[in-house]
Amino acid sequence: MTNLAQPAVTKNQDLEVTIQDLTYEGMGVAKVDGFPLFIEDALPGEKMQVHVLKTQKQYGFAKVVKRLSDSPDRVPGADSTYIRTGIAPLSILAYPAQLQFKQKQIQELYKKAHLDIAVLPTIGMTNPLGYRNKAQVPVRTVNGELQTGFYKKHSHDLVPIEDFLIQDPKIDQAIVVVRDLLRKYHVPAYDERANKGVIRNIMVRRGHYTKQMMIVLVSQTWQVPHLKDIVEEITLALPEVTSVVVNLNDKRTNVILGRKSRTIYGEDYLLDKLLGSEFQISPVSFYQVNPVQTEVLYKKAIEAAGLTGKENVIDAYSGIGTISLTMARHAKHVYGVEVVEPAVRDARANAVRNHIDNVTFEVGKAEEVIQRWKDNELPVDVLMVDPPRKDWIKFHRRCR
Repeated sequence: MTNLAQPAVTKNQDLEVTIQDLTYEGMGVAKVDGFPLFIEDALPGEKMQVHVLKTQKQYGFAKVVKRLSDSPDRVPGADSTYIRTGIAPLSILAYPAQLQFKQKQIQELYKKAHLDIAVLPTIGMTNPLGYRNKAQVPVRTVNGELQTGFYKKHSHDLVPIEDFLIQDPKIDQAIVVVRDLLRKYHVPAYDERANKGVIRNIMVRRGHYTKQMMIVLVSQTWQVPHLKDIVEEITLALPEVTSVVVNLNDKRTNVILGRKSRTIYGEDYLLDKLLGSEFQISPVSFYQVNPVQTEVLYKKAIEAAGLTGKENVIDAYSGIGTISLTMARHAKHVYGVEVVEPAVRDARANAVRNHIDNVTFEVGKAEEVIQRWKDNELPVDVLMVDPPRKDWIKFHRRCR
């Protein structure tokens, strides 16, 4: 008869532990006789009393009952809302320690992959708050009132929030203005359980340099009550708004944006600048959310590529062309590939807008288009990738 090993801890057990490490998601890790417990709001070196919430064969989860000691890297008075919702899971950790944490994460990934590569210190920001140029917030009814905020982690329970900490404060202000107008005109929030209601999400983009603002109302229907009045009041309250769009998402899904959009006011796009180039950004197009660090990143990429003006470059997952057009100023020719067709339209328009003609953009899956370029013996000197993780794994496997 086989004896199955039992976990070293059990559900509802109360323990005293010392936090040894952080997971990549920012949860503290404590070990009890080698059995790992994952704990929110816990930093390495801290001693605490915890209550075990759940155990599985190889690990468990616990919550803090009482902290017995504080890490010197703990930010005093940090708001737990940002941890509970996952908006900023490392907001309790001092910024210099956050940068070290990120460096360590990359070091460990290289180690697992058996790659002997030195990881330089993380390049931080002067001000690591209020930088995000885009917000997508759900709209739901909470206690009988339309609310905006963010979901509690691993749930569909909305936590009402007005200050999102890492978003541009002007975006936070715009969300509140739109929320209050939806309340004023009694526009129903979407109810995902019943699949009824109207407004599902509010998306706001703001140009870091241009200060232009785009408001996107993600709706279950094209028929938004009092839409004309709402748009008029939005533009009066927020003079920076240059575009108001209704995006239709009538599917029973957790995907935020639908495939169809209608511009109700102003332009179909937002304008912003990056390293001297101007870019138009459509509602569904990807654009880097941290414009300050994006400029730092792109400069480093150009430096690492060693471009002299004689190279052919492929930009896989090229989006609206921000990397492609930046690289094009330093390369012979850049070939961009992107699966989202509206983003490619933006990229081509952005090339014209910036008088750059040594670029080619194609719609398609990176692994398929690049394979075709390879079959056609396109000479390539540099490959730039800035993809979603899943897409990069597929691409890497296809090209090996």
